[in-house]
Amino acid sequence: MSSEPAPIPARTALLVFADSLAYYGPQGGLPADDPRIWPNIVASELGWDLELIGRIGWTCRDVWWAATQDPRSWAAIPRAGAVIFATSGMDSLPSPLPTALRESIRYVRPPWLRRWFRDGYGWLQPRLSPVARPALPPRLSVEYLEMTRGAIDFNRPGIPMVASLPSVHIADTYGRAHSGRPGTVAAITEWALRHRIPLVDLKDAVEPHILGGGGNPDGIHWNFEAHRAVAKGMLTALAEAGVTPECD
Repeated sequence: MSSEPAPIPARTALLVFADSLAYYGPQGGLPADDPRIWPNIVASELGWDLELIGRIGWTCRDVWWAATQDPRSWAAIPRAGAVIFATSGMDSLPSPLPTALRESIRYVRPPWLRRWFRDGYGWLQPRLSPVARPALPPRLSVEYLEMTRGAIDFNRPGIPMVASLPSVHIADTYGRAHSGRPGTVAAITEWALRHRIPLVDLKDAVEPHILGGGGNPDGIHWNFEAHRAVAKGMLTALAEAGVTPECD
């Protein structure tokens, strides 16, 4: 008879792939375990752990890379009770430069030249945003969502999934422009209907707070009332996907 203790069963986890909207509050970024952000509110209501995988500026393409290359994803998927795709907002925001070129600014050397490029782009972005294309074309957002959905479903057939539609913003850094949102909304909605994936429209949850001036001063991120509203929408969508809270 073995003297080794029996392994403790892993708790069910809510796996959330997200951009910074999931973990920024009214004054800036917050740790992943902050109880006031919507992923923790949802996980707490379900009686689950949270695995939040995200970064500022992430698009649906970044979610694909994270799901297939990040070892945290590999560890979380086997014990996940549900998966939430909480990106698409950055996909729909205007990008005067191609995404790959814009993101390469951080690698420019020497530092003085990097600052020159960054400051120059910061000056151009609000002026060109009203006529710029979205950071990721809607068809590509959907292609990456579908690849991610397929990869996760291959490993966990039938696992409940929820996706989201872009938020709204009043950010001067983007010239308060958001002409790419309707196309992204239409593409993701069609994809979600095809695969029977419940959707949460972030605009519905946060628009009163953003347009009312109650969000983060940057005009993009939210206050905690908006986080609670998003959590409510996510819980409704998860229930539609067949998720029920665990009993103690």
